Amino acid sequence: MARRSPAIRARKAIMDVLIVSVNRVNQPMATTPYGACIVAESLVRKGYGVHLLDLMFERDPHRALTLALERYSPDIVGVAVRNIDNNNMQHTAEYYRDVSRIVEIIRKGTSAPVVLGGAAVGVMPEALLRYSGADLAVLRDGESVFPRIIESLSDGGSRSDIQNVAWIENGRFHENGDTTSALESDLIAPDFHRWLNIKAYQSAMATIPIQSKRGCPFDCVYCTYGISEGKSCRLHPPDEVAEAVSRLVADGFRDIEFVDSVFNAPYDHAMAVCERLAQKRCGARLLSMEINPRFLDDPLLAIMERAGFAGIGVTAESADDTVLARLGKGYDASHVQQAAAVIKNHSLPCMWIFMLGGPGETRSSIARTLHFAKRVLRPKDVAFFNIGIRIYPGTVLERIARESGQLQAVGLDMLKPVFYLSPEVDFEWLLEELRQTTSMHLNMLDTAALSHPWLPAINRLANRLPIRRPLWKHTARIRKIIRLFGKDMGTMPKGRGREHV
Repeated sequence: MARRSPAIRARKAIMDVLIVSVNRVNQPMATTPYGACIVAESLVRKGYGVHLLDLMFERDPHRALTLALERYSPDIVGVAVRNIDNNNMQHTAEYYRDVSRIVEIIRKGTSAPVVLGGAAVGVMPEALLRYSGADLAVLRDGESVFPRIIESLSDGGSRSDIQNVAWIENGRFHENGDTTSALESDLIAPDFHRWLNIKAYQSAMATIPIQSKRGCPFDCVYCTYGISEGKSCRLHPPDEVAEAVSRLVADGFRDIEFVDSVFNAPYDHAMAVCERLAQKRCGARLLSMEINPRFLDDPLLAIMERAGFAGIGVTAESADDTVLARLGKGYDASHVQQAAAVIKNHSLPCMWIFMLGGPGETRSSIARTLHFAKRVLRPKDVAFFNIGIRIYPGTVLERIARESGQLQAVGLDMLKPVFYLSPEVDFEWLLEELRQTTSMHLNMLDTAALSHPWLPAINRLANRLPIRRPLWKHTARIRKIIRLFGKDMGTMPKGRGREHV
């Protein structure tokens, strides 16, 4: 069905913008809406009146939205969508369903244009536009694109003149993409206190996000970073990254997480960022859960420790050569082994992240990965196992699944999570292997642990106790305590799981 062309009411002295952050997921912990805060701050700096409604801790989010529309009477509404789903094959949650209801409430409260933005929108803009009925979608870099949308629409301009937007017109999908835009470095660290209920986020053990770059040059078959952020790395200057971290610490934030697609690539940039941070000695507890094992060595880990890193996550995915090659990782098992050897030379806590069931996976390759986790990793490290891989449109994995006849869903149907699992691996067998592994090794978890009902309470309790972060490094101790109550958080109870292609 064709939608009207969006238009903003006649320009006022100050245009009013309402940004709605839709995400309400607090497992394994609440995630601070970094992108929404950056966009809000960019609009304020350009002279707009901006209100950010964060639904994370609202008891009645729909009523909160209705009241915000009445109170602020916005000229344009932005809807920030972080995730389509939880990428969890064992316990799937479909977050995109919230977006349609949010847009419906906005339509009842105002005639203002509705613009979708956020990481999820860059991955599936057409499907989310059609599903939600919104007017426009921001494809990337909302802090640059959203102001241009307001300027163009308020002056009667055409959507086709705006870079990095998408829309539906007369039933047809249109997009106007551009991956070459420069980053606005002065927005690395927005004023989170201005936009969010910081006490609530800190109580939930949330970290404060920061980026040292955007874009990802790698060719992992399942990944959407290249789609949503572009294939070229756009780097923030190391001095400005370090200065931003210092400002965050001065504002009362110590637990700061780098949310780059890959932190340690380009290697030289990561080294420079850490060197500047080490010189600052600002007292931050830094974290990055996206460390590529190919670019991990002793000099990098040493400078990361001096910079103030309190933990890292290594996205190894597998310890099998064939699987790593089929996943398009750009490294082999020897790089994974070498990364483990380097980590043993340092005290930095580490979570190893594995992805089981991808193209080329067999029982033998899974056995090699599990053997690596049991025999090579330090006992104090944590191993986390994903089962199956979410298939997103535009990825190589989608092509693989279609060519093999395993995937038929198209368009809107791709919003509903569909997972790839190698035909050489039986799902129930894999669950049982992981059940046995995680029951014997308390430092090992699979995706079922992310849905454990006690996690929010554990986070709140840990926030009140003098427990050194990151919390995941205490996984074995936490599981021991939970077992005293006759429970566990290692794997999902037998017999549960989502159908795969």
